[in-house]
Amino acid sequence: MNSSSFIDPSVFVQNSTMTVVQSWFIPLDIFLILCSILIIILSIFVLSIIILDKICHTVPMMLIANTHLSGLIMGCNRLSMVIFSLQNDLKQIQYQDSLCVFRGYFMFPAASAFYYSFLLQALYRYLTAIYPTRLWTQSFRFQILIICSSWLFNFVYPFAFLFHGQIIYHVDDQLCQIPIYFSFPVIYGAFWLFICPISLIMFIYLKLIRFIRQMGKNVTAINTLIRAQRELKMVRRTVILIIILATVCFPFTFMMFMAFFNHTPKYVFRIGYAFVDLAGLATEIMLCQFTDPLKASVMKRIKRRPNRIVPAMT
Repeated sequence: MNSSSFIDPSVFVQNSTMTVVQSWFIPLDIFLILCSILIIILSIFVLSIIILDKICHTVPMMLIANTHLSGLIMGCNRLSMVIFSLQNDLKQIQYQDSLCVFRGYFMFPAASAFYYSFLLQALYRYLTAIYPTRLWTQSFRFQILIICSSWLFNFVYPFAFLFHGQIIYHVDDQLCQIPIYFSFPVIYGAFWLFICPISLIMFIYLKLIRFIRQMGKNVTAINTLIRAQRELKMVRRTVILIIILATVCFPFTFMMFMAFFNHTPKYVFRIGYAFVDLAGLATEIMLCQFTDPLKASVMKRIKRRPNRIVPAMT
């Protein structure tokens, strides 16, 4: 563990001190701020369309809205974190404000809600394909209950980090986060943050493939088979989004893995969160591309023209 990369808040000196600022810090901060702003704008735009257009008032679109809501919250939290880092970099100081630990904690429920929102979409498609007659699982009430339970879980599981003082101020990265080295908090956080939801999504995807193959071998109503194939297509899109997230975030994942062997890069969070922000922005864009009702609503608004008033001939 590289103890020089962070300090314990219990011994943090209130008066800020000077720190070394690399030449690439401020350009990277500005780039990350732009990424966060784009995520926020895109999320608000999509949520506005879903709320205002009645065509989008369906259970699948509600689940899509949940994903964009988590993206919006994550973007706002990241924007606050990067602005704080930029201020310290511009002043060339090391300073922990009163909200630093809260921002570090809030990153966990925001990011995990983003991953679990894809799990909820895959679960809905699975239930629709496997149990089409159980309409209560496809109802607004049931899906709202699942969404609220997911958000509650995402806010509760990181409490352990707060109670045990494991979110600390990193001088080099100018943020508060759990130090990355081989420890129970890192494994615990990684498991609930992305290992669990990604594993369950892949499990659902493989179960749907197996179900459709078995249907193809048996005498099955064509409507049932078509419905299952349609739901499989939607889950496949979710898997593609998860692959995009995992691919773009791979450098950060690799750095976390290297930290288990005491080879943590000095600016692991600065570099790692750059890939996280890029992955979030890319996923938001691809999610819009994959959401057909959303594209139809946008195209309808673009093509809509105001009625022309023809002056009366006198």
